[in-house]
Amino acid sequence: MAAEGEQRATSDVTKALARHLNCLNDENKMIRRRALAAIQKEAADEKLASAVLQHVFLELLKPLLRCLSDPMEKCRELSIQIIVYCVSHVPRPEEALPYLMPALTQRLGQQQLVELSEELRLAMVELLTLLVEVCGKKLAPYLDEMIQIFQRTMVDPFPDVKKESCKCASNYATCIPEHFHMQAESLIKPLMQTISHQHSKVRVAVIQTTGTVIQYSSGKSVDDVLSHLAQRLFDDSVQVRQAVTVVVGDWLLKLQDRYSFFHKLIPLLLSSTTDEIPEIRKLALDYWEKIGSQWEKENEEDLKDKLDFSAPCPSYYPAGVQRPGLGCRELIFRNLSKILPAISRDVTNWVAGTRIKSSQLLAVLLLHGEDHITQHMELLLSTLYHSCLDEENQVVINSVKSAELIGTFVNPEVFLKLILSALQKSPLASHLMTLAACIRGCSREMLKTHLTKITSVISQSDVCQGSERVLYQEQLLCCIQSLIDVCQQDCTEVSLQCMNVLITILASPASESLHKKVQDTLLSLSEVQGLNGPHDLYRQHMQQLLDWVSQSHNHWTSYSVEQRQFEVIATESGPVMGETLHLFVPILKMCLQPTREPQMRLKLFTMLSKLLLKASETVNSQGQLHRYSESFINDMIVPNLKWQAGRTAGAIRTVAVSCLWVLLQSETLSQQEILQVEDNLMPRVITTLEEDSKMCRLMSCCIITALLSTCERQLRPDKLNKIYPELLKRLDDASDEVRVAAAKTLYQWFKCITDEYERTTYKGHLEFLYRGLLVHLDDPDASLQLIVLDLLKEGSAVCPSLLVQEIEAVRHKHRSPAYCDQLLHYIQKYTSPTPTECT
Repeated sequence: MAAEGEQRATSDVTKALARHLNCLNDENKMIRRRALAAIQKEAADEKLASAVLQHVFLELLKPLLRCLSDPMEKCRELSIQIIVYCVSHVPRPEEALPYLMPALTQRLGQQQLVELSEELRLAMVELLTLLVEVCGKKLAPYLDEMIQIFQRTMVDPFPDVKKESCKCASNYATCIPEHFHMQAESLIKPLMQTISHQHSKVRVAVIQTTGTVIQYSSGKSVDDVLSHLAQRLFDDSVQVRQAVTVVVGDWLLKLQDRYSFFHKLIPLLLSSTTDEIPEIRKLALDYWEKIGSQWEKENEEDLKDKLDFSAPCPSYYPAGVQRPGLGCRELIFRNLSKILPAISRDVTNWVAGTRIKSSQLLAVLLLHGEDHITQHMELLLSTLYHSCLDEENQVVINSVKSAELIGTFVNPEVFLKLILSALQKSPLASHLMTLAACIRGCSREMLKTHLTKITSVISQSDVCQGSERVLYQEQLLCCIQSLIDVCQQDCTEVSLQCMNVLITILASPASESLHKKVQDTLLSLSEVQGLNGPHDLYRQHMQQLLDWVSQSHNHWTSYSVEQRQFEVIATESGPVMGETLHLFVPILKMCLQPTREPQMRLKLFTMLSKLLLKASETVNSQGQLHRYSESFINDMIVPNLKWQAGRTAGAIRTVAVSCLWVLLQSETLSQQEILQVEDNLMPRVITTLEEDSKMCRLMSCCIITALLSTCERQLRPDKLNKIYPELLKRLDDASDEVRVAAAKTLYQWFKCITDEYERTTYKGHLEFLYRGLLVHLDDPDASLQLIVLDLLKEGSAVCPSLLVQEIEAVRHKHRSPAYCDQLLHYIQKYTSPTPTECT
């Protein structure tokens, strides 16, 4: 009875649709549209049983499929909607496949776009997805048609069609895995063409579909997609990077031939463990842990000994880092030789992002490889030598981290042999950076026996003077800092070599930017030895340091590193220099001979003047400088006051005069010691009154004043008569400061006149001096007039009558005779004839 009812209902519906079906062939598009709308209404009647709808659908299918080519877009849309409704509601949709699949292939699977409407192409792909869902394995015979459609729709211009096509392909592969693998490779090309689409959702869909397609393929296409997936690890979209992580993780867990691709897939997954997004890092680490555990179970027999007798986590393991499981470590160990060459290439890639990812991955691999990385040391170190100099700071940071891991896991005997050998052949900043990082990663116990070897190499002149660039000097300093930080008081035995390196750094042109860091390092070196600061370090090694730098002092020039090192020792050792004058002075004396290079002498005199300015804190800290005063003056300063042509020679005379002035000002010399050098010193200083340098002339006046003050009433008349003419000339100097200083010096000169100075015998000298001074009573500078007036008052006591005679002779010539009158009044009131008054 039920069958008869279904037949009767089917017959009624068919009769009702007959007229509408005939109208589908009408030339009027509006009639066709109304007919399809009516058919849709009849077919979608909820009162129809599924069996009735099955018969009706088969009656409608062919006319509807013809309508897929209707010129009117609305007619094509209605046809698709009717087909979709029927497919989703009939009990046996597979009966429509022989007619439906060729029609869809004709509309979607052609080289050229047949259906121009994007929305209708999307609707047909959605219909295809529906067919996969409701037909399942019954679509297996149509594998070729499905693949043909996917190859076109995956590269469709409409993004939504691409996404729906990827979804459909994934579902289809899951439905018929036993058949899909035969055609799976043909989808790789269109997928890879779409994987870089501008829409992130499309990229995600393509990656997910690629994962499914490869999963149900023979695995031959893995190599074709790896490079594309690797590029997606740099994607700006978090969802895209997450999709890559999931796909690669699933492959490593489920891919049939995954063992063959471990060395290619593992780097992709581990790269995600360093992603900037915590969720992706956690996802990758969870996958990696599962992969390691699965591999461990699958190879339990091979790992039996390691599982039964597993060693505990090393005590020197990096702090705050969780040790990977045995399976993960073994996977890396067994594939490291295949992975490292590729990473080594990528670390020098021209794309910055690739270099950063590769350097991050290298650190992760080394953490897993532990002591097994020893056999790859040459490749690892050559890679780090390049990456440590990268312009990207993140690459450098990651490379340093990798070098620290090498120091942690590799025996120092191994990495030191390679690094120190490379450093001696061609010293580079990258060699030093790698060495410093390896030292930081190493344990104190392991490194202790190698301290002498390390410091003996880096303190060699070819190494510590290998470059004057700041980066090189910074890394040289880092090596010393790392040794001190790791080895602590063990550094006592190599303290001298460390000092040699630090002094060389201070002597380099880069020392200005590094001076504070070097001082801090010196302080650390002294603290680990229980000393009270850097000065104690210098005190401990001063003999060896001066012997070290002075080995070639006979050949020093201004470009000699040893000469700059000598300066550093002299200026940085502070009070220790006063304790070792017996070592310091002979070297300085030899280097300041007039036959030596002028530029070098200029530098050394500048250094000496700085030391003498703080004599009590440096060269005279022990109050012993006076013992060497004669050598300072007669052997160093005086020979360099001799006139020679050239600006450099003039600069040397100026700085020599400066040193002499500072030495006299320091009050370290007694009167007796000054008297011992006065005969040799005074003539040389007088000659410097003619120097072009105003500063030199000014200091020469001050020096002469000081000498006259010290030797007051002990200078013979013939010496005094050689001094005043040059001073008188300075009253006409271009500098007012020098003129004032010269006048003050003459004031002191008059104080040196004693009864031994016979007025009658030296009357001519006095006349010349008085006349010269009287001229300056008319000087344009009023302040100098007053100074000269006071000077003449002081000088009037030498021979008052002669001065009066000279005043009267020129009084009528003066523009301001008031000064002459004042001077005459002073002479009459305060002076009296001397026993040897000249007439």
